[in-house]
Amino acid sequence: AKVILFPTIKIVPPKSWDDFDKFVKRLGEFDYMIFASPNAVKFFHRRCKELGIEAEFNSVKVVAVGKITASMCVENNIPVHITPYKSTSKGIMKKLNETDLKGKQFFIPKSAIARDELKLGIEEAGGIVHAADVYDVVISDKEEIKENIEDLLRQKPDVYVFTSPSTFENFLKIMNLTKPVEYFHGSHVATIGPTTKSAIEKSGVRVDIMPHEHSMDAVAKTLVDFYTSNR
Repeated sequence: AKVILFPTIKIVPPKSWDDFDKFVKRLGEFDYMIFASPNAVKFFHRRCKELGIEAEFNSVKVVAVGKITASMCVENNIPVHITPYKSTSKGIMKKLNETDLKGKQFFIPKSAIARDELKLGIEEAGGIVHAADVYDVVISDKEEIKENIEDLLRQKPDVYVFTSPSTFENFLKIMNLTKPVEYFHGSHVATIGPTTKSAIEKSGVRVDIMPHEHSMDAVAKTLVDFYTSNR
């Protein structure tokens, strides 16, 4: 297959570190810390180094949303105690609800554009959530991806793969697409998981391909299976 990489987002530090710096210095007071993405782990580790803090996890149970996030934790000497059955906020909640969360203190280093689903779920179960931005997601500059845009305009792809709601929304903005249903007609659309699928379908665009496991490896395998069975 010919693959066109098309960066629609840039991962940058948050506008302010104030909340994170305050909470990370009290890490020992928390019962759980949740990493919902590899980027959260990366920026958590980077900021701790900048502050000269050696994070201790003796009394904190670390939750990693999926295999890639868990492996990023291990690379940065962060122990992982809990991984959900499914790599989603609902998957995390299902796993956490196996124990009593009432009065438990949670620290969530997160994206500045993260949805509140996980926070609200924990609070409904009686947990206390302290969330802090550790990175932000911004749209790619058109000049930086000029060659990528030209590649895309030369030949319309058979399938578009989106890995987050932001990648889809920013793609529409970069390509000035006001009628996404018309634009994607005749091509397949694949997503990494249900959150992205739901965001895309709200625009009226149909999602044809989504793996059961929400990882890029699973997306690749599902794409191969899809085109093999439909050849």
